[in-house]
Amino acid sequence: MQAIILAAGMGRRLGEYTKNNTKCMVPVNGVRLIDRLLGQLAKQQLQRVIIVVGYKGKELREYLESQYGLQLTADCQLQFAENPIYDKTNNIYSLALVKDMLQEDDTLLIESDLIFSDRIIPMIVDAPYPNLALVAKYETWMDGTMVRLDDDQNIVNFISKDAFDYNEVASYYKTVNIYKLSRQFSQQKYVPFLDAYTKAVGNNEYYENVLRIISLLNNHDMKALPIGNEKWYEIDDKQDLDIAEALFADEKDVLRKYYGRYGGFWRFPQMLDFCYLVNPYFPSQRMKDELRANFDTLLTEYPSGMKVNTLIASKCFGVSEPYIVPGNGAAELIKVLMEESQGKIGFTRPTFEEYPNRYDKNQQVTFVPQNEDYRYTADDLMAFFGDKNIQQLMLINPDNPSGNFIPKADVLRLAQWCEERGIRLIVDESFVDFSEDYATNSLLSDKTLEEYPHMAVMKSISKSYGVPGLRLGILCSADKDLIAHIKKEVSIWNMNSFAEFFMQIYNKYEKDYQRACDKFVKERASFEQQLRQIPFLRVMPTQANYFLCEVLPPHKASEIVIHMLKQHNILTRDCSQKPGLDPHKQYMRIAVRNHEDNTRLVEGLKTIAAK
Repeated sequence: MQAIILAAGMGRRLGEYTKNNTKCMVPVNGVRLIDRLLGQLAKQQLQRVIIVVGYKGKELREYLESQYGLQLTADCQLQFAENPIYDKTNNIYSLALVKDMLQEDDTLLIESDLIFSDRIIPMIVDAPYPNLALVAKYETWMDGTMVRLDDDQNIVNFISKDAFDYNEVASYYKTVNIYKLSRQFSQQKYVPFLDAYTKAVGNNEYYENVLRIISLLNNHDMKALPIGNEKWYEIDDKQDLDIAEALFADEKDVLRKYYGRYGGFWRFPQMLDFCYLVNPYFPSQRMKDELRANFDTLLTEYPSGMKVNTLIASKCFGVSEPYIVPGNGAAELIKVLMEESQGKIGFTRPTFEEYPNRYDKNQQVTFVPQNEDYRYTADDLMAFFGDKNIQQLMLINPDNPSGNFIPKADVLRLAQWCEERGIRLIVDESFVDFSEDYATNSLLSDKTLEEYPHMAVMKSISKSYGVPGLRLGILCSADKDLIAHIKKEVSIWNMNSFAEFFMQIYNKYEKDYQRACDKFVKERASFEQQLRQIPFLRVMPTQANYFLCEVLPPHKASEIVIHMLKQHNILTRDCSQKPGLDPHKQYMRIAVRNHEDNTRLVEGLKTIAAK
């Protein structure tokens, strides 16, 4: 068997990364793509590896000859072919240049801009079928050639870009651009069709088009092998490179590369994200259908300005217009609120760090509960801050990551205590709808706000409403001057049309939301029972949609998080370095998802316990 690597392309979309290099010379986490690929091929019993070069081909060849000579291994030669018109042709011409070599042996055909796990090459080599394409179930990040399979894994059609139909994606597989072609198939089918196709259509085409024509003959020459959960990525542009560096990061860097993204994990194939904290049961399908039905209008029309969006937010959340300001996520409002604040602010830690991170450290007074579960009450806060000269007090309720919850009656006692001392109480209740008796726990009503005018209530709609992509949050207070000031500080068009429309239609789906919250509370209780079966976790009580867990010796949180990511494609949060947590202990925060996902996480944790 031999391998042919197509490496003639210019890689324009990678910008400065390919200014002086061809794509396969771009490093991913310090290792060039071509070196990684040749290292994987060197483990196979190959007679030769043929590399078709073009753009910066001289530099690529000189580099490879300096690294490997002309022998990849003692039994495997390294050979080159050159595409001199790489800028006027596509990969069909590069392959046509080596069509004679293609017919001399069974061949692995590989594109050079790929990165994939070490199990991929043995998977295709060891498969019994002589003509095989590796494929992956379609994901939204994928582009390029798609195929359809029959029940026997025969490729029955290659879907071109022009024929791609988003209504049919459930039946699509993406070619991984790694093929195994038998010598007989190349001699009798592929090369004759390749010659005819290039003669009729030209050289600025793709070699998959020849396979597409062959597949239409209904003779089932080409099988497909789905790669399942094996990791791979095709690197066409800068974003692809960034994602590949996270997917294939070393253990010492992997968490930094994932955590530093702050979202966007829908680009990572089949990964379960147990870091981000949203309601798994809302929006309902009916509500999503209505959003989808209005997609074209919402995409192509301007959203309303602050005046109209304030009115809609008032209707949606039942708070008078002078008392409410909608934001581009709570993050926008937190930034403005913290910049507007003056004097010392009381914080409880561990907590959601966005608030203290936005404020002068020298103006912070911090309370840390002195118990192993980080529980605290309104009385604890009043006792600690009673003799502190603070102008504001920050309360996340339920708190993040501890899940600590102060009942509404006690929060109102705390609010009265703050009123009597002229202290502004800021309550972030983004997770309150996950609490038991959630329907009566919110502070969002004119009556409550008017009784405590020194209180401001923040709510991230992303969390309990399950719509983080909309970027929607609200801040409410009977302090009209505060609300008016924040409205002036944010952009007049600070919200997109989709967030506006969500607020416009939400009240039609309130019963769906209540059912979703009820379902969530039951699932959290079930998930807690499952987590408590894991011997190395001490699970703390919570009223939010996450559990703070102490990781018991000899295990370490980072080791567990990396194992779950590498072995099970599940991302969890290592909280061990979070301010306020005991630095001598290890902690994880685990979000609550739906029952199927939660069970998958628990099963992954059990594999660690079984070691």
